[in-house]
Amino acid sequence: MIQLPGLLDTEAIRKDFPILDRVLHDDRKLVYLDNAATSQTPRQVIDVLSEYYEQHNANVHRGVHVLAEEATALYEGARDKVAAFVNAPSRDEVIFTKNASESLNLVANMLGWADEPYRVDRDTEIVITEMEHHSNIVPWQLLSQRTGAKLKWFGLTDDGRLDLSNIEEVITEKTKIVSFVLVSNILGTLNPVEAIVRRAQEVGALVLIDASQAAPHMVLDVQALQADFVAFTGHKMCGPTGIGVLWGRQELLEDLPPFLGGGEMIETVSMSSSTYAPAPHKFEAGTPPIAQAVGLGAAVDYLASIGMENIARHEHAITEYAIKRLTEVPDLRIIGPATAEDRGAAISFTLGDIHPHDVGQVLDEQGIAVRVGHHCARPVCLRYGIPATTRASFYLYSTPAEVDALVEGLEHVRNFFG
Repeated sequence: MIQLPGLLDTEAIRKDFPILDRVLHDDRKLVYLDNAATSQTPRQVIDVLSEYYEQHNANVHRGVHVLAEEATALYEGARDKVAAFVNAPSRDEVIFTKNASESLNLVANMLGWADEPYRVDRDTEIVITEMEHHSNIVPWQLLSQRTGAKLKWFGLTDDGRLDLSNIEEVITEKTKIVSFVLVSNILGTLNPVEAIVRRAQEVGALVLIDASQAAPHMVLDVQALQADFVAFTGHKMCGPTGIGVLWGRQELLEDLPPFLGGGEMIETVSMSSSTYAPAPHKFEAGTPPIAQAVGLGAAVDYLASIGMENIARHEHAITEYAIKRLTEVPDLRIIGPATAEDRGAAISFTLGDIHPHDVGQVLDEQGIAVRVGHHCARPVCLRYGIPATTRASFYLYSTPAEVDALVEGLEHVRNFFG
C-alpha cells in the first residue's frame, strides 16, 4: 500500500460510506472519482435523515405541537452549524436554498429589483469569469438581458488560470457585482480572491463567490474572504441533495428585496400590500428543505469531526500523486494547472483523439466512475479548443490505489482504441 504524507486514515473513513463497498461489473469494486459532481454520503448523515423522518417529521416554525417544535429546533440548529462552519458573524446571515444555483439566482434577482445603490440597470456592469459553471453565467446573462447592464468577464491563461492583467479595465466604476468561482469545477484552479475583492472594493462593487467546490474541501471563512455573498451546496460535502446555502452580509440582506414570495417570508399580509420578515426568513418562502437542512447539519458535524485542514492536506497529497501518475500516461493532456499548488482536487484531461465519452464508458466497465463532458463549463472547452474532457475528482475517502486503478484503466482505454 502506497503511503503519502498527509493522508487520512482512509481505511477507517471508508467504513462510514456504505456505497464504497459496492461491487459492479465483473465483480469490480467501485472506484468513485466523481466527487466534484456529487460526494457520497456517510452513514452518520443517513442515520440522521432516517431518524428525522421516523421521529420528528413536521413542518417548521408555525406549529405548536411537539413534532413541529422538534423539527423547528433541528432545522434552525442546522443553521447554527452552518454558520459556525463558515465563520459567519451571525446565524441570520445563513439562507437555505435548494442548491448553489438557486443561491446565485437569488442574488442576481435581488440586484435586478433592488433600489440604489445596489440596483443593476443599463448604466451598470456585471463581471464574471470565463471559467464559471453555467450556474454563474446564465443568471447574469438573464439579468443583463432584462436590465440592459453590460456583462464582462475575465479570460483564461493557457495554463488554466484567470488573466487579471486587465483587472482595472474589467472592474470599473460602473461595476455593480463581481461574481466568480473560488475553485473551478473543471480546471481545479484556486482563484486569487484577495486581488479581485480588493479591486471590487476600490470601485464600490459587491462580490459574490461561488464556493461549491471549496466548501467540501478546505476551511471556508466568509469573514476572511471579505466577500458580500458566498454560495455553496450540500450534496458535494457529504450532505443530501436539495439543500444549498447563501451567506450574505447582514446589512445587505436587510436592504435587498426578496426573490420569492409566499408563506414564512412575510411579516404581515393584506390584500393591498405585504411587509417582510427579517432575514434569513425573508428569503425562504414556503416550506423549506427541512430534512435536507438537518442532513446538511449532520454532514457539517461529520466534516468537522475529521477537520477541514486534515481533509485539505489529504486531498493535496492525492492530487499531487494523481498529477504525477497521469502525466505518465502517453497522449494525456491535463486541462488546467499541471501542479498541485493553488488548485483543488478535480483534474480534467483529454486522452489523444479518444472522445471523453468513450473514455468514460470504458472506465465504467472497469468499475471506475469519472465525469465526462463539458462539466457545465462549456466556455472553458471552447477556450482550449476541445469538445469535452474526462474529469477525475477526489475527496476525503479517495486513495492512492484508486489513482493507480484510474491510470491502469486509462491504459486499457488506449489499448481498446488502438
